[in-house]
Amino acid sequence: MSARDVVITGIGLVSCLGEGPDAHWAALTEAAGPIVDSERFTPYSVHPLPAIDWNLQIPKRGDQRQMETWQRLGVYAAGLALDDAGLKNDEALCASMDMVVAAAGGERDEAVDASILEASATRNDREVLLNEKLTTDLRPTLFLAQLSNLLAGNISIVHKVTGSSRTFMGEEGAGIAAVETAVARIRSGQSNHMLVGGDFNAENADMLLGYELGGYLHRAPWQPVWQRAGSEGGGVVSGSGGAFLVLESREHAEGRGKKPYAKIESVVSARLRRPKQDLQAGISELLGRLTVPDGQLLALSGASGAHAATAAEKAAFDALPNVALRGFGTRTGHMKEAQFPFAVALAALAMHKGATYPAFDAAAEKPAAGAPERALATTVGYHIFEGAALIARA
Repeated sequence: MSARDVVITGIGLVSCLGEGPDAHWAALTEAAGPIVDSERFTPYSVHPLPAIDWNLQIPKRGDQRQMETWQRLGVYAAGLALDDAGLKNDEALCASMDMVVAAAGGERDEAVDASILEASATRNDREVLLNEKLTTDLRPTLFLAQLSNLLAGNISIVHKVTGSSRTFMGEEGAGIAAVETAVARIRSGQSNHMLVGGDFNAENADMLLGYELGGYLHRAPWQPVWQRAGSEGGGVVSGSGGAFLVLESREHAEGRGKKPYAKIESVVSARLRRPKQDLQAGISELLGRLTVPDGQLLALSGASGAHAATAAEKAAFDALPNVALRGFGTRTGHMKEAQFPFAVALAALAMHKGATYPAFDAAAEKPAAGAPERALATTVGYHIFEGAALIARA
């Protein structure tokens, strides 16, 4: 035990399962069918957001209007984490809090895109047309909302988190880098408390298009994440959600009398050259870089269902003894930038509860033999990046 231990003191979660850590623990520890929308984006399925009262975390309507759904979702999840950590109304601690955000490049206005394409079919002065659309159809605030670092900016404005700020882009790798950076800063003494996380809105055609251009989306009827190998399409079923964590040094948390959920012992990452390197061997090597003790281990995997990546991860875990593997994407869908922070949050909840999750897919996941002392949080990107964290009881 060290004063510079990195502990998790606040968890903000939003997904199809609900809001907050308690709602997610309840949903994930009971046997229930998937919450899936297979109608709006046929032939693709998504795990949709629940009904959200944005006013609870973003009280000013003007702030809400300037954000796309993905930004509102991130600001909302960040507010939940701050509330959970008991920091939301502490202006001094929020002002000195550092932040690392994993964000995408924003959402397109599909109606405006369609109108531009329609008009361009009958006009040759397309440069003039684009300038007209920029001044009439796109509000300046909406146009600026496409910038990824405005998620962190809106969190600063709404929640008054005004320490240093960093934004990472790069799908699952952004979430891995965000957590890895935050942990390193706290452990080194550069920061005492940090807000870290990301979000993803799957319910937008341009987000789905990004997956499908690479042939990654699952087209067959919905299946659990481990059972999509060989199915029609690429195996990914995305989900809308957000995950933010408040991380502190143990000394800082104890100084304000806050009991943590769990401790982050280590975080590792890699970027294998998948066409040239054996992915299963690379994942095994990555896991080997963590100091994993003997005994029962819970693994919260952010596997996306992408055929090659998910098969390689499953094979790497099957080779390890005494691991209770849980692919939570079966219940939440794949949340891209938020996937790794979400995995870390679920692992921390299990450590906090001193319990495990039942199998999300009884045909592919082994039951746990008792309550594990540590948990792994992993994310193997659907086509790039790999990361893992070892979470222990605080």
